[in-house]
Amino acid sequence: MAVVFKWLLRAAGGMIVLALIVVVGLYLLLSRSLPDYDRTVTVEGLKAPVEIVRDNANVPHIFGQDDTDTFFGLGYAHAQDRLWQMTMLRRTVQGRLSEVFGTRTLNIDKVLRRYDLYGLARQSVEVQDAQTMAALNAYSAGINARLQEINDQALGRGAPEMFLFNAPFSPWQPADSIAIVKLLGAKLSPHLEEEVLYARSSLALQDETRLADLMPLAPGSGIAALPEYAALFPHSDLTQLAHAGTGVANPLSPFQHRAFAGASNAFAAAPARSASGGTLLANDPHLGFEAPGIWYLARLELQSGGVIGGTIPGVPAVLTGRSAELGWAITSSYMDDQDLHIEELNPENPEEYRTPDGFKPFGTARSIIKIKGADPVTLTRRWTENGPVLPGSHYNLAEVTPPGHVASLSWTILTPRDTTLSAAIALMHAKSVPEALDAGRFFIGPSQNLTLVDRDVIAMKTVGAMPRRAARHESQGRMPSRGWLPENRWQGISPYSANPEFVAPAGGLLGNTNNKMVDRPFPLHVSFAWGDTQRVHRWRKLMQDREVHTRDSFIEAQLDTVSFTARSLLPLIGADLWFTGESAPDGTPERLRQDALKLLAEWNGEMNEHLPEPLIYAAWLRALQDRLILDDLGPLAHEFTHPDPVFIERVYRDIDGAAVWCDVKQSSPVETCTDIARLALDDALVWISDNYGTALESLRWGDTHQATHDHPVLGEVPVLRYFVNIRQSTSGGDNTLLRGRTRGSGPEPFQNVHGAGYRGVYDFADPDSSVFIAATGQSGHFLSRHYDDLAQLWRRGEYIPMSLDPELARAAAVGVTVLQPATQ
Repeated sequence: MAVVFKWLLRAAGGMIVLALIVVVGLYLLLSRSLPDYDRTVTVEGLKAPVEIVRDNANVPHIFGQDDTDTFFGLGYAHAQDRLWQMTMLRRTVQGRLSEVFGTRTLNIDKVLRRYDLYGLARQSVEVQDAQTMAALNAYSAGINARLQEINDQALGRGAPEMFLFNAPFSPWQPADSIAIVKLLGAKLSPHLEEEVLYARSSLALQDETRLADLMPLAPGSGIAALPEYAALFPHSDLTQLAHAGTGVANPLSPFQHRAFAGASNAFAAAPARSASGGTLLANDPHLGFEAPGIWYLARLELQSGGVIGGTIPGVPAVLTGRSAELGWAITSSYMDDQDLHIEELNPENPEEYRTPDGFKPFGTARSIIKIKGADPVTLTRRWTENGPVLPGSHYNLAEVTPPGHVASLSWTILTPRDTTLSAAIALMHAKSVPEALDAGRFFIGPSQNLTLVDRDVIAMKTVGAMPRRAARHESQGRMPSRGWLPENRWQGISPYSANPEFVAPAGGLLGNTNNKMVDRPFPLHVSFAWGDTQRVHRWRKLMQDREVHTRDSFIEAQLDTVSFTARSLLPLIGADLWFTGESAPDGTPERLRQDALKLLAEWNGEMNEHLPEPLIYAAWLRALQDRLILDDLGPLAHEFTHPDPVFIERVYRDIDGAAVWCDVKQSSPVETCTDIARLALDDALVWISDNYGTALESLRWGDTHQATHDHPVLGEVPVLRYFVNIRQSTSGGDNTLLRGRTRGSGPEPFQNVHGAGYRGVYDFADPDSSVFIAATGQSGHFLSRHYDDLAQLWRRGEYIPMSLDPELARAAAVGVTVLQPATQ
């Protein structure tokens, strides 16, 4: 027995030693790709030395002798820190993920091949201006110089993920950067899904008029009655809905649920409304969380002066930030830049489709998709005069496509003449608001609201191509329309002057929270689906409560966690429940409900991570919407993942008879809205009790509202996920200015998955007092201390200096990289 025990000890010891050797070896292997920021490197493609000074937050300050050398330095820095992220962005837009990840990404590749965003980007290279082409070529050369260095010096393939996945990195080209800008459009344009869901809901509802409740317009607007969707195809069977449901989103897919379309906040103050006498600007663009985050902080020294702010790896531009004279901010405009068309096939020849001039053949092209571990797939792309033909699985298009028809998409970014990147480069060189507004005319998409300040003037302009629709369009772009009717086809692009514009407003304040900006009749309406009807009310109050503002008051507004929605809806839905009835015995559901109502009655609507009330409120609202719509929509109700405050308000104020939603159709009694509110609260408390216990006072919103900066590839790998995922308790919610959009579905519906990956506040009375922050860290290498070093600052609402002073950057810098030309 002793001998056996001795050998077992030896075996266990050997296994431990072997495991340690493997871990140490793996660390040494993966750590070779950690960049050395303090060195001199000889590279090809430079005219003069470039200095990359990394401040103590690892933000690169890039100093070149001219603009091309500076953009070369930015490309090199991006490749040092975010090579894997750039690989993934490029492979995604090219439709080449399956070469690395196999069949799990095949459907993503198929859709992106049909869009042909990369092919359109390659054609768009020819229409960039000379300044932009010089920047693109220099930036590409900088990336490729880093790749050459990695290959020559065996620097661990440039990123740890490169060891785990066979993802060869080919030389970067200008088209790659243009394509990534186009890819952002897939993340920021919700109208395709909005149209499909509108049509599906039209088919599901017995009372068509109730669509105005379920998918309401932003308050303050009106629209003429639309036809029932089924009426557009009277001879087709559109009544058998599959109700596929949202399912689990692939973290590698750019096609997210409409609830996660781009959002953001931006606001500005003129000198008359600023305590310092200078203009103020704040911006926090919102995108889905991931690790590393999409934003990369950088400063560029251009011939026109320094610029600093947020860049996206793969794109040679500061997309939100400032120079010494100008600040610019972006928010999603929600311009309706997509239209779905139902195309009728020729019954005699399915390779033809109906047009106003008769049947015509589809445009076709074959595309081969290579798949890791499987045979290649040959995809036949088809397109019509309206745009590419999409598969029925994309956003459940099959449910609204009659037999003998296919769906095609018109989309502004599906153009071979995309000058958006030229606009972004020109914006960095602009010295004033008028110059910046002029640069905006070259934006194509994704459309944005561009908020601008110089030292004297504030302005906001919607930039991006706005489709020109016929006034007789049968669906006005709210749901798919018949593609062969001339009135349903786009009539071109509206002139830039038709885009909404606000310059030097009399009140001295401007802002956008993705809210409705203009109330214009169709077809100049801009959009029927806006991103916010709630946050703007809180923003307006915070702005109007002060006669003058400061940098700090703008920071307070950016970090504000008070929910206007909670303050307005809770008194409405709980009107007949507060403090009613006798005190119930401890331990009963009635007592739990009374305790919950008591907590909510004394709550000010602050979505603070340390409080229990936000969780009770959020769970109640979620259960309430489910109770209201499930019996009317059936499985389709699961597509409505987030409570719509306007819908709930319409129901509880009985606007246009909307209180009918409270009656459960399948039951004999007629339920009142008070009944449904009580039942929904009980549902919420049961869910909370099952997951967090019945001690309501000890609940903590931040425990369930955790920001999930997860690695999109390694984030689900056992053990490794603890190193690559960044999870943090956070305040805020769906409708607060400090927006933390919840997941909305699954076992953890209140996880914070979408919000401000970048925050910046700029004061032009003292520009170097401006501040900014990113949500994770500058490095994409999970072994780097800069992978998550900004995350805790971001969570606590702290910022780092946003200065153009080179000496401040050099103070306590983590390293200085000098790129030396190979020949001088």
